[in-house]
Amino acid sequence: MGYVRARPMSSPLDAARALGPEIRAAAGRIEHDRRLPLDLVRALTDAGVFRMCVPRSCAGGEADPATMIRVLETIAEADGSAGWSAMIGATSGVAAAYLPIDAAREIYGERQDVVTGGVFAPSGRANAVDGGYRVTGRWPFASGCEHCAWLMGGSVVVENGAPRLLPSGMPDSRLMLFPATEARIIDTWTVSGLRGTGSHDIAVDDVFVPASRSLSLITDRPRERGPLYAFPVFGLLALGIAGVALGIARRAIDELARVAAGKTPTGSRRVLAERSVVQAQVAEAEAGLGSARAFVFETVESAWQAAKAEGVLDVRRRALLRLSATHATLAAARTVDLMYHAGGGTAVYASSPLQRQFRDIHVVTQHMMVAPATLELVGRILLGLEADTSML
Repeated sequence: MGYVRARPMSSPLDAARALGPEIRAAAGRIEHDRRLPLDLVRALTDAGVFRMCVPRSCAGGEADPATMIRVLETIAEADGSAGWSAMIGATSGVAAAYLPIDAAREIYGERQDVVTGGVFAPSGRANAVDGGYRVTGRWPFASGCEHCAWLMGGSVVVENGAPRLLPSGMPDSRLMLFPATEARIIDTWTVSGLRGTGSHDIAVDDVFVPASRSLSLITDRPRERGPLYAFPVFGLLALGIAGVALGIARRAIDELARVAAGKTPTGSRRVLAERSVVQAQVAEAEAGLGSARAFVFETVESAWQAAKAEGVLDVRRRALLRLSATHATLAAARTVDLMYHAGGGTAVYASSPLQRQFRDIHVVTQHMMVAPATLELVGRILLGLEADTSML
């Protein structure tokens, strides 16, 4: 299948909308192959989707967060795995804002078709040596790793045989970036939902990573000063996840409406759409999803204006960003559940998009950035209590 190629002046959002029908048509192939087709990856690359968070100094899009969310939402509406893969590739581009400019341009600036990805969790070990680190580790959940040119993995820094500690007493962990050719992909992604994301394990063995290709999302500050980089990286990741969730849920409502217009349940003379319980479920889903989406965009717009005016986001704004993302993801899951149950037996067949959306959304909710524990952290902040905000 050949995908629509983005026109040189088209925006990522216009391109995502144009690609939608073809992504929908490829959903079965994406699910079966457990990865995105390379021609779709190229189309998304041409559209600038994977460069939305890369700084302009590296020829990136440096898009505002609201645009990023809309693009990911649009792609996920066509297929959840495609939306998730786009989200990982796009948000990984933030690393370019933290690296020294020469290293950032080496990775992101030399080729416009580069895609990066990886895992923040510090599952690796980085032994400090002259000029950098010798890195060994294995990281699960490396979404999109099969189409990435560069990968990254969180690693605990080791000096003199012991973990290097931060002033807080926590181990110093840094993201290490390495060419994908230096990593092994271990096929582990046999899962219930988001099957097409190819989120296998990745591993490296004693790979040298120059210090200039490492960064800390806890202690480092971005080199770039644009308003996008005033947003916390974890907050941007959570917002990207929320965008994917919103797109999956939007598709579920539309799919149920399509089924309800033509399905006559067993023992009934009326189509599903005429049943009062289904009408109430659709109304509840639309209201729940719409209000959660509005909260996301209202919070993002407020934070964006603050970032442009002040160059920094205070703890409360950061907390509200995470709250809106978590709330939207949970609301999206509730929406999909309602639509799946309203679809009845029709929804259980592999040919029904509703069963895929049901499986996909309940994998999305498992990500730690939008886990229910986020609500506890935000609640502490809103109540004026002490809280660990290092990953907020």
